[in-house]
Amino acid sequence: MRKNRIVVPGCETQTLKPGERTNGEGKPVANQILLRLPDEEFAAIRQELKYVHLPHYTVLHEPKEKIEFSTFLNSGLTSLVFNTDHGSSVEVGVVGNEGFTPISIAAGLRRSPHQAIMQVSGDGFRIRVDSLEAALKTNPQLQILMNRYAAVHGLQVAQTAGCNRLHDLEQRLARWLLLVQDRVGSGLLKITHDFLAMMLGTDRPSVSLAAGMLRKKKIIEYTHGSVRVLNRKKLESSACECYGLIQQFNSEMLPNSAPDAAAGGSGYESGSGIGG
Repeated sequence: MRKNRIVVPGCETQTLKPGERTNGEGKPVANQILLRLPDEEFAAIRQELKYVHLPHYTVLHEPKEKIEFSTFLNSGLTSLVFNTDHGSSVEVGVVGNEGFTPISIAAGLRRSPHQAIMQVSGDGFRIRVDSLEAALKTNPQLQILMNRYAAVHGLQVAQTAGCNRLHDLEQRLARWLLLVQDRVGSGLLKITHDFLAMMLGTDRPSVSLAAGMLRKKKIIEYTHGSVRVLNRKKLESSACECYGLIQQFNSEMLPNSAPDAAAGGSGYESGSGIGG
């Protein structure tokens, strides 16, 4: 099979298999936006992409503060959280390796109303906002992909807001677990009921009741500080229609993604877990 060759000025030519890319440090790229860039546009930012390990609870940016860096995830999960002046918090969106944060950068805004925090550890690439903004001016496909993701993510945020207002907690919990599993794969998610309550905008006893209903149906199991999905199909049936709509938005963002992924992760087998 023929291999692609990416030539970066000032760097040794690197031979890559089709679909494979690395940054200037030789770290492999798994972010979907970066992988979909034409070779010449990726080469334009390759040396600016700095690899970062992102442990659990790493804060990528704070609300209202001037943002110096943008992050393209390879793996893991970022929660976008709205914090009130009174100390209450609720998750308004999630970002995996399909996107980047802060979303506002796509519109040339250096501040965000949300905190971005790693809820599942992972890794990715950090780029200075100055460098990214300069690249956006001369790389049209990068601009198109980032704008499209920003629009799709805005639809996700709006759908989540409606879901939190109109659907019962068991449905919302199922929707949230599905979105997380789609982004981090199989395995065990280390998460507490207190955290779930914050993400879903409710209290711990209510989350415990909803999780208990899913456990009674043998859809999930949980111990202190961790949750595992036992039956993916039943979890999908327990979720509200918001999950399917959000996945439809995502398939619009990534039209070339695999059918199973675009359809909401239907390739997951019963008994798969949530990675962490």
